[in-house]
This record gives sequence, structure tokens and C-alpha cells, in this order.
Amino acid sequence: MHETSLNRRGFLRTTTLAAGVGAAATLTARTAAAQASSVFRHGVASGDPLEDAILLWTRVTPTPDATPGSGRGPATTVTWELARDAALTDVVRSGSAVTSADTDHTVKVDVTGLSPATTYHYRFTAAGESSTVATTRTAPAAEADVARLRFGVVSCANWESGYFSAYRHLAARQDLDAIIHLGDYIYEYETGGFEGKNGVVRVHDPVHEIVSLADYRIRHGQYKSDPDLQAAHRGVPWICTWDDHESANDAYDTGAENHQPATEGDWATRKANSVRAYYEWMPVRAAGTANNRHLYRRLRFGTLMELSMLDLRTYRSKQVLPFQGEQVDSPDRTITGADQMAWLTSGLTSSPTRWRIVGNPVMITPTLIPPLEPEAARGVTELLGLPAAGVSYNADPWDGYTADRRRLLDAIRTAGVDNTVFITGDIHSSWACDIPVDAAAYPAAGTVATELVVTSVTSANIDDFLKVPEHTVGRVAEEAFKAFNHHVKYVDLDTHGFGVFEVTPAGAQMDHWYVVAKEDPASAAYFGAGFRVASGTQTVAPAPPLT
Repeated sequence: MHETSLNRRGFLRTTTLAAGVGAAATLTARTAAAQASSVFRHGVASGDPLEDAILLWTRVTPTPDATPGSGRGPATTVTWELARDAALTDVVRSGSAVTSADTDHTVKVDVTGLSPATTYHYRFTAAGESSTVATTRTAPAAEADVARLRFGVVSCANWESGYFSAYRHLAARQDLDAIIHLGDYIYEYETGGFEGKNGVVRVHDPVHEIVSLADYRIRHGQYKSDPDLQAAHRGVPWICTWDDHESANDAYDTGAENHQPATEGDWATRKANSVRAYYEWMPVRAAGTANNRHLYRRLRFGTLMELSMLDLRTYRSKQVLPFQGEQVDSPDRTITGADQMAWLTSGLTSSPTRWRIVGNPVMITPTLIPPLEPEAARGVTELLGLPAAGVSYNADPWDGYTADRRRLLDAIRTAGVDNTVFITGDIHSSWACDIPVDAAAYPAAGTVATELVVTSVTSANIDDFLKVPEHTVGRVAEEAFKAFNHHVKYVDLDTHGFGVFEVTPAGAQMDHWYVVAKEDPASAAYFGAGFRVASGTQTVAPAPPLT
């Protein structure tokens, strides 16, 4: 979304801790370490764990001129090994692949025939060099009883807004089964197009807004050069979906707010460029068929949990202004598209697992904008990208597609399904919410699900937009949101960081961890809040930090 649009980049303009950028020497050393291999300078990654398979990824630079998006460099054979031990003496699978400039010298290998719930170690070799040895893990068998799963959860990492310390802290943990990324892995803006309250911390490459295939490849390559992101990818598999900034702000089926056909060409071409680069550069496994490839997909983790990852950009109708009530509520408008909605409702209502988790790029909880003091109102409307006069809600997330939301929630309620939890990104703030059957009649009318929203890794929120200290204006808005929306139990509009999400038979909990200063590449992190959903309750409650 563009910061003046009607949505969430709208709900973005918040937070930064003014810490200074005086750690350049530290950053230089860390970057040099991350790029010690000239061939594997973009790191390695794994993703989409199944009980018997894992996807491995890397990108090679066979010659100095074979940089991302350049179209240069020879076809190169890349070998890979997957072993049970970090020394790679017990190799269980190995092979080779040929990559070239046609795929931007990226490599993706879907390794099958593996054992469930097993830790593996892997590396790639090409052009006389080997990558760092990395670690991954398969999912539990479908019928296995699982005592606990724990995930890192992240979204909205804007290179120019700060350093990726959140990824570094996740990489340092030893208790994660995977990391779930809910979208906005990269940002498409030109330099200065979306900065925090301290301006541009790191300059985008290319410096212009990305439109062409080469542009998207270069930008992905820049993000993958970050040492903290590389470290997080090395430690565990990732499960990712896109939101809008992987293509353009406030994207919908036939366009985007941040796409101008007169100067940037046909939207379908730009979208295809972004999708191709995403599939090249991300450790994701497309679902569907060769003729109908799609990103939404479902992963199962024993009898404990099924994870449905959504795509809420490709098939959605164009956003309308929030105050256009009849259009917002039109049954002809969709955020999921008919096929994805049928897939989602069928999966949630028939899943045999104890928990149904939805990787949900944009917020689904109904949220009314409360009356605020003028300064707080200005911050909230800018964060949400709403008209200055204010309106009742934000129309980029599910609040702008109420017919689809009713279809989904009615299906869950009619089926008598419990333990549905939406984990969400997008709005650069942290929330814990009950999803009511009827917000106006809450709590008497009951709840149908819950939602746990993680803040941004770096992308701006209220204090950034207003250029004020954290927890000043934002605190006023937070209390007003909770007072006006009783089903909203927690909201923090001013901090950045990551979530740690645990699922056990007894409950699901999100811990919110915040970085002290996103402008500091060595920033510490601290526990901010924890919220838990006890099995069978469909309600969130405060909880102490996970141990």
C-alpha cells in the first residue's frame, strides 16, 4: 500500500526507537562474514516441510558479473547433500541441478523420501566452493501425536526502515520448528518511498521503484544479502506467503494502488515479473497444477495442527473506500476468490487435527475506528491510509470484504469447529483478538475464532509516521481501540519485532518480542506480551512468556 492509500500501509505508520546508526563497523564485519563465499553470497534456505520432503534453496554467483538480475553468467552445475549429521558423514540424499541466468542462477530442490520429524543438515557445492552447512527439519507424520510445535512468526521487513535484528534473534533460538513469514518479505518502493521517523537507514537497490523482472530479482538479491536474514534461513525451514509489497502496494486482481499504467506499463506484466522472481528466490513450493499454479497451500503437523497459508492479493476485488458501505458489503466482491474460499472452508471444517491455524496476510477481526483526540486520530488515519476525516474501518483487510468474512466465519460456526486461530501480519502492530459472531453483540453472542497479529520487523508504524516518541500518541490510540472494540484484548501500535507461536494440545500462544532499536544492527530484544488461547475456548487471554 502506498502510505496515502486506504489500507494497511495505512495501518503502518508507527514506531521506531531512536538509537542511532553508529554500528557501521559491526555491520561491515557481519556482512563480510555472511558473504565469505563469493559463490554462495546469498545464503541457503529450506522451506515447506512435509513429513517426507523438504525444499532446499540457494543462489550461486558463478562469475563476478553474474549478479542478480544481470542476465549474465554461465550455466552452472550445483550439487547438494542432505545428511543426518552436521559433519555430513551420514548422507541420505544427494544430487545435482543445473542453473543459469534464465532462473537468475537460483536453485530449488524438492528432496523427497525423508523420515518424518527428523532434523537434517545440508549444503550446496558449485564452482569449486561449498556453502555453509545449514539445518532443516521435516514435519511430523500425519497420524503422529505431537506434544508441542513452536514457530517464529514475522512480517513486513522494509530494508530502508532499519536492520533485521528480529531475524537475528530468531536465528539464535534453539526451540523453533520453522519460521512463518506472513508477507512483505521485500518492499517495492524507491529509495525514500517508505521510511521511518529517522529517514532512510539503508538504501534500496535499485534506487528506483521496482517494475521489471530484473528489478525484482535485484531487490530480492539485496534482501537475501542481509546477514541476519541469512542466519534465520540457515537454522530452520520457512513457510512463506506474499502480501502486496512483493509486487506493489495494495495489489488486487487487476492492479495496485502503487502501479501507474501510464508510466509503469501493463499490470499483468509487472505482476508476472514479481511472481517469477518470488518463486525463483523464495523456498516455497507452489500448489495446484502446472496449468493452475497457486501459492495458497496447506501443511499438516501430525494430529496436532494443520496450517493453511493464504494468498489474499492475487484474486481479490479492487479495494473500495471504507465509507462506501454497500460496496464493502457486496457479495460480488471477494478477498480470496471463489476457488480459494472453497478450499479454505472445506479444509477448516473437515480437518482432523486439534488446531486449525490460518496464515493470514491481512487482519480478519472486525475493527471500528474509535473517536480519538486530534493528534491520535491523525496518526491512526495515516497508519491505515484512511481519509483525514476518518471512517469506521479499514477496507484493505477483511473489513473491506465483509461478505467473504461472513461466508468463512459462518462456515466455521455452522460446522461446530473450534480451535481456529488466525495468525496475521500486515499492519505493523501487535494485536490479540477474539473474533466475534457479532461484534455489536459481543461477548453475549459468542466467538467463532481468535486472531494473533504480529508487528513488523522494521516497517513504519504510528510513531514513525508522526515522528514522535514511542508510547505517547500511540498509547492513546491503543486504549481507544480496546475501549471501542471490546473483542480486541491487546494492541501495541509502536513497536517492531517478531512473534513466537506455540501450539500444544492444551493451547496456542503467541509471545510478542520487540527490538529495542531497529536502527541499531546489534539491537537487543525483549518480551513484550503473551496471549494464549486455551483449547475449546475461542478466546484470548494474557499469559506469561513461553519457557
